[in-house]
Amino acid sequence: MATDDNILVVGPAWVGDMIMAQSLFMALKAQRPGVQIDVLAPAWSLPILQRMPQVRQAWVLPLTHGQLGLGTRWRLGRQLAKQGYAQAIVLPGSLKSALVPWFAGIPRRTGFLGEMRYGLLNDWRQLDKKALPMTVQRFVALAGEAAPAQPQPLPEPLRPQLVANAANAAHLLGKLGLSTDKPVVAFMPGAEYGPAKQWPAAHFARLAQDLSARGAQIWILGSAKDRAVGEAIVAGAHQAPELKIRNLCGLTELGDCVDLLSLCHAAVSNDSGLMHVAAALDLPLVAIYGSSDPEHTPPLSERASALYLGLSCSPCFERQCPLGHTNCLVQITPERVLERLQPMLALVKQQSEGKSAEKDAP
Repeated sequence: MATDDNILVVGPAWVGDMIMAQSLFMALKAQRPGVQIDVLAPAWSLPILQRMPQVRQAWVLPLTHGQLGLGTRWRLGRQLAKQGYAQAIVLPGSLKSALVPWFAGIPRRTGFLGEMRYGLLNDWRQLDKKALPMTVQRFVALAGEAAPAQPQPLPEPLRPQLVANAANAAHLLGKLGLSTDKPVVAFMPGAEYGPAKQWPAAHFARLAQDLSARGAQIWILGSAKDRAVGEAIVAGAHQAPELKIRNLCGLTELGDCVDLLSLCHAAVSNDSGLMHVAAALDLPLVAIYGSSDPEHTPPLSERASALYLGLSCSPCFERQCPLGHTNCLVQITPERVLERLQPMLALVKQQSEGKSAEKDAP
């Protein structure tokens, strides 16, 4: 039997989008305090969802990105039919993403129309991209009864707020031989979408040298796919004894990256999933944009600063630069990033010294 307090959210397939989905969960909790939110999502997203207090439980969709798996979706739908969901909110725009709630017979199935999903959705909305230019705004809009007709700012309380696992963070320090004796700046040089979103490794290496000269250490975070670019940064920095830089790409899981980022003092990242993680931890952040657009998927934090040149060819939203030069990234110099980063680090130092003084006061 369906209960109004149970909602199933069909989650997105990208890390950054899953982070932004937390704003929807927060909006649902604000509007309906007793609501219980479960999320149907890829297995990789479980560590992220575990760090969102608004989520009761996650159901794993055991399919790869783009895979139809009609039989798998039908069986999962029949399993979820027993859970008594009153509503499903479908965040992806594909037809296949709406199949499980339909197979489950969930009475109210909400989402933007997308790929001709008449019938699969019975509470569908027409997406007005001018009124909702940001992905996060589109997600939050689905918490209401109708899509707004005017552009909507994202209220401050609805910004994603991940809760790191402090015990795991402490464990990782010992396991990986890390220390926070010097200020830590995280580098996130990967971008799952493609190289048109990746700031050059040589620029990251130069920035590492500049930050080291100012007393900071560098942790490079990412997946095993980012291991090579991490090594290129280390090699390009020409490590001297005083330069503390660790390539941790591939040595940690996604949840570990969240917890390690919670220990950092600042971060520099491409427009990637880990960029959104850093923003959701309210970490001082310089976010570098190339082929994508900070107006569409900005870092959702007051302590983040987006660097975007806005060239005539930008944003192209391509995986590879169509013109072959990636000037939108190459022309963002390490000096320019450092200029944005220095005030953030100075403020962190000032706040840290203030806390130490309070602690030492009689």
